[in-house]
Amino acid sequence: MDACVTVKNLSKSFGSLAVLEQWNLELGKGERLVILGPSGCGKTTFLRILSGLERPTSGTVEHNHMRIGFVFQESRLIPWRTVEENLRFVNPEGEIKEILSPLKLTGFSHYLPSRLSGGMRQRVNLARALVIHPDLLILDEAFTSLDIKIKLEIMKDIHCWWLKQRFSIIAVTHDLKEALLLADRIAIVTDRPSKIKNIIDVPLGIERKISSSDFIRMESKLLEMM
Repeated sequence: MDACVTVKNLSKSFGSLAVLEQWNLELGKGERLVILGPSGCGKTTFLRILSGLERPTSGTVEHNHMRIGFVFQESRLIPWRTVEENLRFVNPEGEIKEILSPLKLTGFSHYLPSRLSGGMRQRVNLARALVIHPDLLILDEAFTSLDIKIKLEIMKDIHCWWLKQRFSIIAVTHDLKEALLLADRIAIVTDRPSKIKNIIDVPLGIERKISSSDFIRMESKLLEMM
């Protein structure tokens, strides 16, 4: 499999505070990789380096893609722009209706973000990342503030888009169920200064249910490893 991202000997410190220590990993084209670790271990710092918002202290990140879609924990929508205007801000030529309809946002294109629920704002956040047709979709604890029903629905939406377009995904979370629902592979990282403790395959197939015996066994295995 061709690599979309290759990380070599990556470390990051802020003054005397060491955050990331000697990370090495590779993401294949069309692959879904989840970084699983405790809160405060540097997962978001890694994503900022990956997307070019932060520079590493040492090591390299090699990219083999053109477009990055980023879904943050907070919606970060422009409050004075409508849903459609938020999407056109990142892609003026984007197929807005084709993006909004599968995400259950038809009829809300002219709403301001303040009129939407938290779950709907996060759907718009996802739509804004997808409208650029990303080669790499980055999810930064994108479901943390959502209730379980909305969380599962949006994760299903991401899964459907991934099946259509086969972009690569890197997500970070501290939630085991989220990791198992999203990932082809999971990189387990330690507390700060974080190191990659293990990278494991997730052999659960395409369609996954959190109530299945295989899912529960895998969740128990992850819990023991952490």
